Amino acid sequence: MSFRLTRCTAIAGLLALGCMTGAYSAQYHQVNAGASQISFTYDQMGQRVYGTFGQFSATLDFDTMHPEAAHAGLVIELASIDAGSEDANGQLQEPGWFNSAVYPQARFESSRVKALGDNRYEVVGQLSLKGITREVRVPVSLSPESGIGVFSGELTLNRADFDVGKGEWAGDSVVSNEIAIKFRVVAPQQ
Repeated sequence: MSFRLTRCTAIAGLLALGCMTGAYSAQYHQVNAGASQISFTYDQMGQRVYGTFGQFSATLDFDTMHPEAAHAGLVIELASIDAGSEDANGQLQEPGWFNSAVYPQARFESSRVKALGDNRYEVVGQLSLKGITREVRVPVSLSPESGIGVFSGELTLNRADFDVGKGEWAGDSVVSNEIAIKFRVVAPQQ
């Protein structure tokens, strides 16, 4: 009799645990670009400079129960940059910088996602900018908020790795080689 009771208790416990785990499952498949943001900071002649990209599209397929199967993509329209002035925005489109007449977009495609615990993830993928593709590792945090998921993170890119900033702009004496990219991607829970 005690074996039967113990077995029933164990099965009930497993079922309850399964229900509790399912309650924390969330899926995100669409990105609200209007509520999302991509920004960057860098140093220029000793001053911290802030900028944004106004036009981008993103794809997302993310299930909190199966983050290893997730996929994310991002396309940034480089002409939508706002680096603080029309002069700077125009100069960044030139061949020595983005060369956006030839390479109008930057693209990111994830190849794998690793769960780190506490709604933190490492997203690994290929970033293509100015005809150069490199693997990047992106730390991402998920904050579920009232039926939406906010995916945020920051990574540092070396602009020389992507041949951005030539001639007098090469090196980091005027403009830092390190560019901090921050993002906040908002997606409704499905």
